[in-house]
Amino acid sequence: MKPRAIYRYDLPLDDVVTVAMPFGARVLAVQVQGELPRIWADVQPSNTEEGYRFCVRGTGHPMKGNEGRYIGTFQMHGGALVFHVFEHNGGRSASEEKR
Repeated sequence: MKPRAIYRYDLPLDDVVTVAMPFGARVLAVQVQGELPRIWADVQPSNTEEGYRFCVRGTGHPMKGNEGRYIGTFQMHGGALVFHVFEHNGGRSASEEKR
């Protein structure tokens, strides 16, 4: 078995986003790096990539109640914009939920 590794992934700014990561990925952190939001995850690089879904909510924006497990908060533009990230539906995409 190959060793696990920590990989970085871009996090698009949208209400619900899908990020391709190896199956079994475990999100460790969300932060801004070089002006862009990123996710760091503990992954098994040899696993097949799957789509993991995340909800991104800005401070003061409505919550829908199904955002999922809280991952973290990040700030942009010197703290003028603050976003909160949730692992939606356990992070799996709709195709994986059918399994």
